[in-house]
Amino acid sequence: MSTKSKITFILGGARSGKSSHAQSLAEATGGSVTFLATAQALDEEMSTRIQKHRLERPAGWKTLEIACDLAPQVPQIKSDVVLLDCVTLLVSNLLMQFVKEDLVDEAPFMLAVQKEMEELIPAIRAQGQEWFIISNEVGLGLVPPYQMGRVYRDALGWANQRLARAADQVLFMVAGIPTTVK
Repeated sequence: MSTKSKITFILGGARSGKSSHAQSLAEATGGSVTFLATAQALDEEMSTRIQKHRLERPAGWKTLEIACDLAPQVPQIKSDVVLLDCVTLLVSNLLMQFVKEDLVDEAPFMLAVQKEMEELIPAIRAQGQEWFIISNEVGLGLVPPYQMGRVYRDALGWANQRLARAADQVLFMVAGIPTTVK
């Protein structure tokens, strides 16, 4: 392992091929892989999706399910490669901690997202692993008509920008085809 982790950040829209491409890249390294999942099975549909994704991963991969506050867990990951899927749900998990009556308490939510990213990036860099981090690009569509959607989009956009600046490589997935952004 190198002394500083390599970060590949993979962005794209829903169903753009982000996860399958990241999985292919992780497999191609030939190293041991930890799949770091942020999804929570809060309903039957999500439970089914999580189970489907589990079956698609190689049997030898270790899986950690951590909804948020990832940085303290990073030093315990000893594999050569880590696939973080995904920042989109990580930010959503944080968002739900600040929702009351369908409104988001914006300032503390943004601080929580900033804290998550500012602690996660140095924790990753200190490990000496190869990281593939997935997130949705939500800034290409319409402005959401409700406060929660706008605040979420803004926070995820900020998190994506922060991760893209820190990443060694940034890929944007379009219809299953990766394009190099950085």
